Amino acid sequence: MTIPQSFIQELLTRVDVVDIVGRYVQLKKGGANFMGLCPFHGEKSPSFSVSPAKQFYHCFGCGKNGNAISFLMDHAGMGFVEAVQDLAQSVGLQVPDDDISPQEKERAAAARQKQATLNEVLEKAADAYRRHLRESQRAIGYFKGRGVSGAVAKRYGLGYAPEGWRSLASVFPSYDDPLLEESGLVIVNDEDGGKRYDRFRDRVMFPIRNVKGEYIGFGGRVLGDDKPKYLNSPETPVFHKGRELYGLFEARTPIREAGYALVTEGYMDVVALAQLGFPNAVATLGTACTPEHVQKLLRFTDAVVFSFDGDNAGRRAARKALDGALPHATDTRSIKFLFLPAEHDPDSFIRDHGTDAFARHVSNAMPLSRFLVESASEGCDLATAEGRAHMASNARPLWTALPDGVLKRQLLGELAELTQLNARDLSDLWGQAAARDGLRSAHHAPPQRQQPRPAPDDAPSWDVPPDTDGWQPHSESTGQAYDPGYSSYGNQGGYGGQSGYGSGSKPPFRKGGDWKSGGGWKKRDKDAPWPPQPRLPRTPAMGRADHAARLLLSHMAFLEELTHDDHTTLSAQPAPHGPLFAWLEAQFHEHGPLAWAVLRESLRDHECEELAVKVMTGSHAQTEGELHELRLELRDLLTRMQIEDIKEQQKVLVLQVAQDPSALERYRVLAEKRKELEQIAPKTT
Repeated sequence: MTIPQSFIQELLTRVDVVDIVGRYVQLKKGGANFMGLCPFHGEKSPSFSVSPAKQFYHCFGCGKNGNAISFLMDHAGMGFVEAVQDLAQSVGLQVPDDDISPQEKERAAAARQKQATLNEVLEKAADAYRRHLRESQRAIGYFKGRGVSGAVAKRYGLGYAPEGWRSLASVFPSYDDPLLEESGLVIVNDEDGGKRYDRFRDRVMFPIRNVKGEYIGFGGRVLGDDKPKYLNSPETPVFHKGRELYGLFEARTPIREAGYALVTEGYMDVVALAQLGFPNAVATLGTACTPEHVQKLLRFTDAVVFSFDGDNAGRRAARKALDGALPHATDTRSIKFLFLPAEHDPDSFIRDHGTDAFARHVSNAMPLSRFLVESASEGCDLATAEGRAHMASNARPLWTALPDGVLKRQLLGELAELTQLNARDLSDLWGQAAARDGLRSAHHAPPQRQQPRPAPDDAPSWDVPPDTDGWQPHSESTGQAYDPGYSSYGNQGGYGGQSGYGSGSKPPFRKGGDWKSGGGWKKRDKDAPWPPQPRLPRTPAMGRADHAARLLLSHMAFLEELTHDDHTTLSAQPAPHGPLFAWLEAQFHEHGPLAWAVLRESLRDHECEELAVKVMTGSHAQTEGELHELRLELRDLLTRMQIEDIKEQQKVLVLQVAQDPSALERYRVLAEKRKELEQIAPKTT
C-alpha cells in the first residue's frame, strides 16, 4: 500500500503527539514541553520529553525520538501503514491509496469494520468469562493452586467458561448471530441440523490480545484430566496463530525493562513467570514459532531467549524456533535457547530453585550460533568423512537462511573447520549445490499458493475470605482490589490506567519454594546478569550554522522576524546549510510555520534531509527555554555569522586594494558595519 507523502504531512498537522503519547505514558507539563518516564527503557526519573511545538518526542536517556507515527510503531508494535490508519481514524481522515481500485478500497473498509465488530464481540465474551470466574470457587482454586494472585489474574484478564452448552446465550441478545460463529466462540454442527453450542465449556480462560490491546481470541484449559487439555480459538479474520503471541500486549514494557523477551510454550508458563518476577514472557499459541513471531518480538527488543523443556518435544520445538529465528539473526541481535531439565518447566524450576537460579540459566542460555552447529551435527559422526559430509549437508540450509554479516561469515569458518575444509572450498560447494537446487526448482516449480481498547479496570473479585495474595473483593472506596502484597504497582504507570508493571515500577515476586500466606517478598535483584544495553553514540559538536538550523527547524515562526541581511547570510552558507535555509524559507512562504514533525516528512529524499536529521537528532536537538530566550539565542548566532562573513569579505578586499582603489572604500563600509555588530553581539550572549 502506497500512502502519498502529502497525506502523511497533513496527518501530522492534525494529530497531537502529546495526546498520542499520553495514551501510554503519564505526562506532566515541564516548561514548554511535557515530561514522563520513558516507555522504551526502565528509569526512575523522567527523561522522556514530548514537544508540542515540534510534535516530536525525545528521550535523553536512551536517545529514542520520533513523531506520532514512529511512536505507535516503536511502542505499540504497529507497522507503518497500520500506524497511519490508526492515527487517521482518530482524526476522521480517510487514508488515500492510488494503487488500489475503489472496489478494493470498499472491501478493505468493510474488512476493517468487520475486524472492529469481532473485537467488540470477543471483548464482551471476555467480560462475561471474568464475571463467571468470580462466581466459581473451583476455578479460583485452580489458579490459587498454581500460585496466581488476583493482581496477576487482573493483569492478564483471566476468566472461566462455565459448564453448559449455551452459557453465552445469556451474554449476547441473539445466540444465532453469525458473528458468534465467525469469532470462534460458537460451533455450528451442520450434521445435527445446525445445532449451536459454546466452543469453551468448563475451562479456565486466557484471553488473547494483539499489541494494541484488542481481543482477538481465547485459550482455554480444562480443570481436570479431560482432553484436549488446551483448546484455542480457531483461525478467524482477527486471529492468526502464526502471527500472534500470547502475553505480548502485557509484556511490552517489561521486555524493554528487562532487555530481552522470554518465549515459552504455554499460557500458564507466561502467567506463572509474571507472578514469579519475569513479566517479560510470551508464548506461541499452540503452534511452532514462525519468522513472523520473531519479527514481531524484535520490534520491542534486540534480545530473545527461547525457553523449552529439556525433553525430546522441547528439542523439536527449539529446532522449529531456530528456523524461525535464522532470517532475523543479524550481527546486532542476541537470540538464545534455554533448555531446562526434562522434569521441569519454567514454573516448576523457579519454585524448586528460585528466581536467581532461573535468571542465571537465562543469562547462560545457548547462543543461536552454537545451537545451529549442534542441530546440524545431530546424528553425524564427525570422526568420519561421511559424518562430516552429512553435517555439512544439514548445515547448508541453516547457514543460508542467515542474513549476510559478520555472524554468518564466522559460522562459515567454524563449520568449515568441523568439515576439515577451508571456508572458500565449503562456500564454493554450497554455491554449486544452491545452483543445482535452483535449476531443479525451475523445472519442477510447485503451484503457487493462494494468497485498541485498554484492558477493563475490573479486577477479579471473589466472594471468599480475604487473604494476602490479592484474591479478594474490590475496595468500596477505590474500586480496586484490596491487595497489600501488590499495592506497590497497582494502577501506577500502566497503560491507560490499567494495572500493570508500569513506568519505573517493578513486579514483586515470591521467593522460591511454597506459596504460603503472608510469605516474604523481595524486589528483583538489580545485579542479575541481563544482557547489557548498548552504549549511545557521542553527539558531535555543532557549528553556528547547525545551531541556527536547529532553532529554525524547531521554531519555524522565527523566520518572520529575520531581516534581509539575516536571510542573505543564511542562504549564502556553503552547502548543505545554504540550500537547507533556502528550502526552509520557501516552505515558510508557501505553508506558513510548520512543526518539525511535518517538515521531517517533507524532507524525505531531499538533498538536505541528512543535514536536517543530524541537527535535529540527539540531546542537543531539544530547544529548552522560553521563546524570548530562544529568539535572543538565534539573534546572537546570526549576528556572529554576519561578523564572520564580513571578516571573510575584508580579507578578499585587502588583496584587491592594489588593483582596485574602490575596494578600500568598501572595506571601510564593512568595517563600520562590523563594529556595529560587534557592539551588539555581547549584549545578546
